[in-house]
This record gives sequence, structure tokens and C-alpha cells, in this order.
Amino acid sequence: MSCLALFDLDGTLADRQSALSDAVTGLCRAHALVPDAEQWLRTQLADRAKPDDFTQLRHAFGLAVPAAQLWQEYVDLISAAVTCRPEVLEGLAHLRAAAWTVGIVTNGASDIQRAKLTRTGLAELVDGVAVSGDLEIRKPDSRLFELVAARCGVSLADGGWMIGDNPAGDIGGGQQVGLRTIWLRGRPWPEDLLPAHHVVDDVTDAIAILLNETE
Repeated sequence: MSCLALFDLDGTLADRQSALSDAVTGLCRAHALVPDAEQWLRTQLADRAKPDDFTQLRHAFGLAVPAAQLWQEYVDLISAAVTCRPEVLEGLAHLRAAAWTVGIVTNGASDIQRAKLTRTGLAELVDGVAVSGDLEIRKPDSRLFELVAARCGVSLADGGWMIGDNPAGDIGGGQQVGLRTIWLRGRPWPEDLLPAHHVVDDVTDAIAILLNETE
């Protein structure tokens, strides 16, 4: 029986921050937005992006462009800018070759996250994906983990691993559904959260740990 490995997307498998910066710059240049609008947008989208953000942008700065158009342009720009390093893609391929079942569980709007997965090639390397926008819930909600396991064709009751950079969402969420966890250090660690099983600096280190489990 294969073992389940669930990965976060942004900040774990893919570099969201650089893509976000490039996308905001491109959007603001395309519409000649004033510096205040650009700064507002960078702040608003720092942790997550949703269509309502662009409705607020349009109203706050008196833009004539429809909010839906601004959102779609942003989706296209950030999906074009997002990157996943070749060694990460290779690592996921090695996991599947070693009989691991691989899934991605990510917070975010469905259209933007799936566009990222397609653009980076990650969509072809995993067995299932669950995006918070699918159910309008967010990690650490256990239902999102149950959904990705079902889409991978496995059960959380059989165990597995959760790998991510968000202590509460990824590690806390994984812990509450019985998964072992690997944390990519960087964000502040909550005092009331149990430690992860492993702490690494890069997702490739996490993949190496998983591959050692099957040797």
C-alpha cells in the first residue's frame, strides 16, 4: 500500500511572493494605477487574493475597468509568473515512482490556484488536489484534508504526511487529522502548537526525508 504525502502550494512547492510582486507590478502598469493603488493592492493581496479585492480596488480608486476583468488579468499574470524549481518537480516524480500517493492541499481561490498548478507542471505530478475555494473553507479545517485524501483515492485513517510552511494551517491541520508533519521553517511558531516531526529549510529536504522512509 502506498503512503500519502500532502503538500501545501504557496511558500512550499511554489514561490508565491515573487510571482505576486511581478503580477501586481504588471497589472498596475497596464492600467497606469497611481502608487497609492499599487501599495493598497500589495497590502491587500499579501496573504491571499480573492475577486472581492478587485471590487474594492475599483471603488476605492475610481477605476473604470470592471472588477471581473481586473481579477482575470491578475489570475493570468500571477499564474504566468509563478515558479516551481526543477528539483522540486523531480522530487515529486521520485516520490510517485517510489509508490507514494501525492496530493496538494492549498488555501486560495480555486481558479487562481489551479492556474498555478497547471502553469508550473505540478498538476501532472500529483494524484489529487483540494483548494479551499472548492468548499469555501480553509486549512486547518479537517474537511479540506478529507477532500484531498478522497481525491487521491486514499483514506486519512491510513496515515501519511503533511508538508508546509504555515504552522497553524499546514502543521496544525495535519496534526488534527492524524498525519505526521514536516514544517518549512520561517513563520513564527505558535506557543500552543505541538512540534512538527521534522523541521527543514527547503521542501527538497522534506522530500528526501519521505524517500528515506521507503528505502
